[in-house]
Amino acid sequence: MHNLVLSRLATSDDVEVVERKGAGHPDTICDALAETLSRNLCREYQRRFGHILHHNVDKALLCGGRALPAFGGGRVTEPVRIFLAGRAVSKLGGEIVPIEDIAIEGSRAWLRANLHALDPDRHVRIEALVQRGSQDLQSLFSRRGAQDIPLANDTSFGVAHAPLSALERCVLSIERRLHGRDRAYDHPAWGEDIKIMAVRNVGRLNLTIACALIGGFLADTDAYLGEKAALAAWVRACASEHGFPECEVAVNTADDPPSGSIYLTVTGTSAEAGDDGQVGRGNRVNGLITPWRPMSLEAAAGKNPVSHVGKIYNVLATRVAGVLVSAVPEVTEAHCLIVSQIGAPVSTPALVNLRLATGNGVPLEQLRHRIEELVADQFGRIPELVGELVAGTIDVF
Repeated sequence: MHNLVLSRLATSDDVEVVERKGAGHPDTICDALAETLSRNLCREYQRRFGHILHHNVDKALLCGGRALPAFGGGRVTEPVRIFLAGRAVSKLGGEIVPIEDIAIEGSRAWLRANLHALDPDRHVRIEALVQRGSQDLQSLFSRRGAQDIPLANDTSFGVAHAPLSALERCVLSIERRLHGRDRAYDHPAWGEDIKIMAVRNVGRLNLTIACALIGGFLADTDAYLGEKAALAAWVRACASEHGFPECEVAVNTADDPPSGSIYLTVTGTSAEAGDDGQVGRGNRVNGLITPWRPMSLEAAAGKNPVSHVGKIYNVLATRVAGVLVSAVPEVTEAHCLIVSQIGAPVSTPALVNLRLATGNGVPLEQLRHRIEELVADQFGRIPELVGELVAGTIDVF
């Protein structure tokens, strides 16, 4: 691969900061609904026309509502408003694609499945503002390079690193296990709007957890404090399983119980009154926010999986970095940067830069042939990657 550059990677792990926004965070909700809309459009296009049509629905905004939380109940007084915007083909050959219905029904289904105390029919108002795309981008999407390879519809880049550190794996596991429990019966007072901030300073680890507690499952302040303590203990045990037995865990640190100021909600998300959300402001493609690692500002959720390199290359960079670490024993850590050029085949990047750390100082050029084969193989698998994105088996937030 003539455009592949190998660089030496110097690593340091004295300080580490890792963040994750849970499924109920307003930013994550926007990512999820944008990606759900893209997947549902892909499936509808395939069902009607046999192939995916041009779309990019990566512009979603959540405007928080108003609520009056209370122990034993509470109510939402003004609904959360969600605006789903972007560009998509809505008509082909006289056949109309019901984009508004697809957007609203898919969003309600996701909200119902992922936020156990929120009623998407009563607590949320969803508006679809998707318009037709420009003729030039639709034309570019339809054109193909050699061997029917799609052409990149943007000049962008994707970045990733591998392997995940122990702390990165720990943070991912904590939120995913919290969300994966039977939330209606196992500590139902713990809402889905969870944010984890992990700070490791050499050997000291502090985990700050924000969790929207649900007043309908709590009798009083003592019950609230009991659930906070239970959550802290749960997180501490999970961290211990990942090799951090001495970590400090703090939950809802802005609480001031004597004054009645606590993180109490009706629905388990701050979107009901306290916060707004937007696509691309939360987790990166690997599910984390990691300021000491290479990251892209790209909002991957909602972009089409066929030709939008802002999505494809971030996922692909993750896979390239991962396979280099797993398949080349000499490589101990990998950072991958892939740059595209609009109009070029997605399989022909403008640049692939691999920054690699190797054991025992093995020269990078000694590994070039194996690395080039592995990178080329991953680019050859882009059609499979598209299918996985449409199926929803790849997370992008």
